[in-house]
Amino acid sequence: MRVRVRFTKLGKVRWTSHRDVARMWERAFRRVRVPLAYTGGFSPRPKVSFGLALPTGHESQAEYLDFEVQEGATVEVDGLPARLSPALPTGVDAVAAAAVDERAPSLQEDVTSCTWRIELPVPDGEAGRLVGRVLEAPSIVVTRERKGQKVTDDIRPAILGLSVLGATEAGAELEAEVATRTRGLRPAELVTALHPGLELSRACRINQWIERDGARWEPLTLPLDATGAPHAEPVGTGGRAP
Repeated sequence: MRVRVRFTKLGKVRWTSHRDVARMWERAFRRVRVPLAYTGGFSPRPKVSFGLALPTGHESQAEYLDFEVQEGATVEVDGLPARLSPALPTGVDAVAAAAVDERAPSLQEDVTSCTWRIELPVPDGEAGRLVGRVLEAPSIVVTRERKGQKVTDDIRPAILGLSVLGATEAGAELEAEVATRTRGLRPAELVTALHPGLELSRACRINQWIERDGARWEPLTLPLDATGAPHAEPVGTGGRAP
């Protein structure tokens, strides 16, 4: 049995690395006694796989992981988010879970684009001018580092959508949809394309998308009563998991 979980990463926990988030989840699974399947060999590892890595310092309302259940064991999938969230640090909340086809491609293979909300420290009028210039450009060639090597890419094809949502206290908020293939485009790289030297104030991943044969959907949608907002931290000595 293969189960997919959608979760958030909001607030101070955004500074936690992808590797540390994986460790958080392994501890949470142990605490609520989820019967995970393990790999073989001298160093067995739980069969848990994550989607696209979230850059450290960014938030998300749409992160995903898949895990496999031990052969012969069962998991009550509907109640899983409510069991897992209290075992996770504040800001990391399980918001949906569902069984998925064991033959389905991995999340990293399946996701083709992401939607981001990006806040810039410039007035919304200036943000609109920068966005318009990028959308009108036939190509945007940048040099960036990948796996320790400098590579030159035209990132314009990766910008699938870009608009100004409005003014904020810190400046302006943008919504951007960027491709994840063949080379993914990070929010910081997009902001540099808007104006060299400009730094984003905040970035939050809102959606991840799978597109195939003209159709588009999320790896796992939220229940109708879910908001994606973090649960309130319990009052008293109990609190959330460290």
